[in-house]
Amino acid sequence: MSQLSRKPPKQNDELLKGAFEENFPDFLRFLYQDADVIFDLSRKIEFMDKELLAIVPDRERKKGKRVADLLAKVFLKDGTEKRILVHTEIEGGRQEDFAFRMFQYHYRLLDRNEGPVETIAVFTGDKTQPCPSEYHHRVIDTQIHFQYRAYHIFGHSETELLAMDNAFALIVLACQKALLEGKIADNELGEDRLTIAKALLKHEYDHDRIISFLVFLKNFLYINDLEINRIFDEHVIQLSGGTINMGVIEIVKKQERQHGAEQKSHEFVVNLMKQTDFDDAKIASLAVVSVSLVKKIRTDLAKKKI
Repeated sequence: MSQLSRKPPKQNDELLKGAFEENFPDFLRFLYQDADVIFDLSRKIEFMDKELLAIVPDRERKKGKRVADLLAKVFLKDGTEKRILVHTEIEGGRQEDFAFRMFQYHYRLLDRNEGPVETIAVFTGDKTQPCPSEYHHRVIDTQIHFQYRAYHIFGHSETELLAMDNAFALIVLACQKALLEGKIADNELGEDRLTIAKALLKHEYDHDRIISFLVFLKNFLYINDLEINRIFDEHVIQLSGGTINMGVIEIVKKQERQHGAEQKSHEFVVNLMKQTDFDDAKIASLAVVSVSLVKKIRTDLAKKKI
């Protein structure tokens, strides 16, 4: 039996955000039984990082760079636009004021004239994690009752998730298994990861979507064991009839992620410069980049204005 994983530091929340974005239509279908009747999923879904950044207080950003939350603009079948705020509570969050914060984010979006907002909370902690779905406040005659959709990853069993024809169900199962990292042996976690991959490959999903999901799966359920990873890759190649080569995919996707991360960091810095009067050190801290990069971007922007 192999040793337990010794996982290097990684951004599980960033991986999860990417998986949510790439599988957002199935995320809606997973939570709303009549999603295809409500939403026009043939139209492009727009993710609004800039608008989401504006509603998150600076004091909350200081606690750590949360990137798992999403604000998406979708269209309904009647042609109207709606915003959907998805707040993901990563691995065991138990904030006592969680429901109030959900109410805060909701009314801030309304205050910015973003239009009607559907608020969803996704909890990814263990089975004991609280899963509040409403905020209630009353003084005397004045009261507020704010209710939103809440889902916990243990709302469905492994058997139920594997039986669904929905890629997001497999993301939920991956979240369940991620809680076992460091608690079970690597080979057991490897078997769980392979089970998810096999379930994915049974469905006729788009080739690029399958590749993206498999890369997410290998990084999200990280196993630092060459033999277990080799077995996983071989099974993927066999099950896909040789159309998927994980080794090549990893290299390409790594390059894409690095380029994408650099581009997003640059855009984040520019937005902070335009929307705040923070100094370079403050911006560098919020964007998790070097002060020298912030200074370079500021200089480049100044030259463009000349």
